[in-house]
Amino acid sequence: MYLEVRIKTLSQEKKENKTVMATEQEARNLAESSRETNWTNPSFLKEIFLGNLRLDLIHPFPKSKGVDRPEFKEYFEKFRNFLRDEVDSDKIDREGKIPSELLEKLAKMGAFGFKISKEYGGLEFSQAEYNHLMQLIGSKDGNLVALLSAHQSIGVPQPLKLFGTKEQKEKYLPRIAKGEVTAFALTEPHVGSDPANLSTEVVESEDGSHYILNGTKLWCTNGTIATLLVVMARHPEDNRLSAFIVETKWEGVSIDHRCHFMGLKAIENAVITFKNVKVPKEDLIWKRGAGLKLALITLNTGRLALPATTTGNAKTCLEITRRWSQDRIQWGKPVGKHEAISQKIADMAATTFAMESVMELSTAMADQGYDIRLESSVGKMYNTEAGWKIVDETLQIRGGRGYETSDSLAARGEVRVPVERMMRDYRINLIFEGSSEVMRLFMAREAVDKHLSVAGVIIDPKASIFQKMMALPKIGLFYAWWYPTRWLGFSCWPRYSEFGPLASHMRFIDRSTRKLSREIFHGMMVYQAGMERKQAFLFRVVEIGSELFTMAATISNATKLKAEGNKKAQTLADLFCSNARRHVKAKFKSLWANEDKLKYKVAKEILEDEHTWLEKGIVGLQMPEGQDKLI
Repeated sequence: MYLEVRIKTLSQEKKENKTVMATEQEARNLAESSRETNWTNPSFLKEIFLGNLRLDLIHPFPKSKGVDRPEFKEYFEKFRNFLRDEVDSDKIDREGKIPSELLEKLAKMGAFGFKISKEYGGLEFSQAEYNHLMQLIGSKDGNLVALLSAHQSIGVPQPLKLFGTKEQKEKYLPRIAKGEVTAFALTEPHVGSDPANLSTEVVESEDGSHYILNGTKLWCTNGTIATLLVVMARHPEDNRLSAFIVETKWEGVSIDHRCHFMGLKAIENAVITFKNVKVPKEDLIWKRGAGLKLALITLNTGRLALPATTTGNAKTCLEITRRWSQDRIQWGKPVGKHEAISQKIADMAATTFAMESVMELSTAMADQGYDIRLESSVGKMYNTEAGWKIVDETLQIRGGRGYETSDSLAARGEVRVPVERMMRDYRINLIFEGSSEVMRLFMAREAVDKHLSVAGVIIDPKASIFQKMMALPKIGLFYAWWYPTRWLGFSCWPRYSEFGPLASHMRFIDRSTRKLSREIFHGMMVYQAGMERKQAFLFRVVEIGSELFTMAATISNATKLKAEGNKKAQTLADLFCSNARRHVKAKFKSLWANEDKLKYKVAKEILEDEHTWLEKGIVGLQMPEGQDKLI
């Protein structure tokens, strides 16, 4: 069911100086209508949430497609040398601009056509090859990551690869492969992750020859230098969303403002206005009304760039920490030999290995045609959050030198170690391409999907008594088999003995997988229709599933590496899994023993201005005259 109620058109809203927001139910209807409902391909995490440990999907650890090709290895080394010798990240940060000559060199190297097929002039790298390059870039410069990932992961190339017509590909992909920059325009001043409230509108011209586009987009990465955009817009007659290719040179397209941020000083991020822009009918991507579904499907693989780049960043942090902890002497010995620091170093290494395992596994799954909507979401959520902790610990271990800028370090004769810049640049990763909270909501919806399909009518407040009674036989048959089997299972020695010293961790994953599925079911029974509002409960469910997935990926990867002669990886996997088991146990406990109600009560009181007494003694925000809201 698509969003049906939107009383005022954009022009009416402007006249009355109002913004009419969609209701919660309308927003939910749009999200439901746009999500992928079928699971035609396997998904490891979907099975985890159902209580099934499908090890056959991840073990033996799948091989990354193409990364061992001589052609790719040669290009990889060439690109590594380019980043090392020709990219001055401190200068880019200082001047807030990626030099035009650097953009030209990137274009000549084919960096804007990594995944575009050779037929259209691209390099035609696999997802694994692309992600290995993004990991390399992530280890060097966040601004280049933003430029290239926004262009290729969510910009014009990926939607055209998935949904473009032959004519669209022939028209645009050769231009892009040669170096034209693209961007994705979805967010608006009043709309972040809630597309039901998009106000950018598109209507057919009177003669039916083209569309007319009007609206404003915010935070469009690459927007100030892009020549091509993917623009999401709403058809006011039925409120369906569509995606269009828009050229920034067209009349009516205006780049109004370049946004500046805490980090990524060179990011070309724009506010873009469309005023009566004529969009040719042939520049509609896929089909009318499929815009949001297109965006969600595109992001399934688009998000994989973030697990890759954050892993590259974590590896650089590990190198910085290792070398500093070897060289810095305090109280007669290297700081790394003090237990307070050695524990941090060990956890950083174990977590970095886990991040790489998640990245490698989810990428290989994408190349093999698995349904990775959950795996890519976990990769994005888990790796960005884990990587942030690693950056923070790196700064802590470096102390004052971690807080000091590279330029300042160099000016007084020390080595340029850009931890301060890395921290500023990294933080946005927890927000980019779906915030951590949005990822949890998305995965939570998929975690309960099977239960909603089987027993959703029971908790549907709109369902009649008759409908509920008619559904009971089907529900009874399913749960009569499913629920008892979530209690039964063999998770004792010698099962999983092929994993050697990591077998006990795999048995823990097996037991916890079945327990997680039971707890999801118990939550459905306890909260019923109110389950969707129990975000704290659902977030813990998602976090448990994420930890179990990461543990399994890490164990499988370590086992593969051992077979290849690397026995050290098992030590890191053992440490990571030991830490993760404590996290999982704590999350299970907090599912039912928590302070959720108290926290909600306190937050409600704060929002009702009952605790403004706590804000006394400060200067306070200075609001513009006549304005009392922050937006």
